[in-house]
Order: sequence, then C-alpha cells, then structure tokens
Amino acid sequence: MALENFGNIYSDELITATELNRQPGRVLDKALERPVTITRNDQSFALLRREEVTSLVKTATQSQAVFEALTVAFSLLLGKKIGFEHPYGWLSVFDFDELQEFITELSEAFRLINSSTTAWEMIDAIIHEWHESSIAIASPELAAAFSAENDEKL
Repeated sequence: MALENFGNIYSDELITATELNRQPGRVLDKALERPVTITRNDQSFALLRREEVTSLVKTATQSQAVFEALTVAFSLLLGKKIGFEHPYGWLSVFDFDELQEFITELSEAFRLINSSTTAWEMIDAIIHEWHESSIAIASPELAAAFSAENDEKL
C-alpha cells in the first residue's frame, strides 16, 4: 500500500458487529477487496489484509526515519549543533555541500515511493551509505590509512 492509498483507508464499508457474526464469510470477502470498518456500540474496528497493515506500518516507520534524517540535515545547514548521541548525529561530519547532496538524494528517492517498488530499499541504501561514509570520515585510523595510501600513489 503506497502513500497515495492512505487517503482511501477510510473509504471503506461499514459493517455492524451483528452483521459480522451472521455473515463472517461475506465480510471477509469484502475485506479482501478493501478495508472494512466493523462498528459495535460507539467503537470502530478496522479489518484489513495483513499485507496492507504491514505496508502501512513500514511506510509510517520509514517515513519517520526519512523525516528525522532530513530534519537533522537541514538543522545542520542552518548551523545548529547536533551531537553524535543523536541517531542522525553522524550527519554532522559532512560539510554544507555534502549535506545538500544528502538531502537531494534522500528527497528524490522518497518521491519515488508511489512509483517504484524498490524506493524503500533505495532509501535504506542511501542512509546506510552516507552513514558508512561518516564513520570513515570520523575515524582517525581510516583517515591515516587513506592518507598513507594516497602518499604511496604519489
């Protein structure tokens, strides 16, 4: 279920609990086609296919991660200090141009969510690659090794 389908989540059919008890097979058949809301007194329950719920949870969780990463990157661009204890504090090792590049890459991948089945994997890969790069930049041992390697090539 892509982000575009969130708007349709409540354009479902209302079923009473009594109707569910009398015709469970028919209600489940409807739930195969689209979400169903079961009402009892003044309570409502959503009946969705497991795959749709999994997709909704994944979308919400990963959207939160993208939002948090972009918020930290923009904050850093504005000069705010973000500590390494923050889950995206590792972004602070990048300079202005690199942060802009990160924001562009992540934003472009996020825009593909409704049109690409691999958009979430792309987003995960972008964040992972940038995180790995930050580790390399922040590590004095790796910096020394890269420096020695560059000296040998000269």
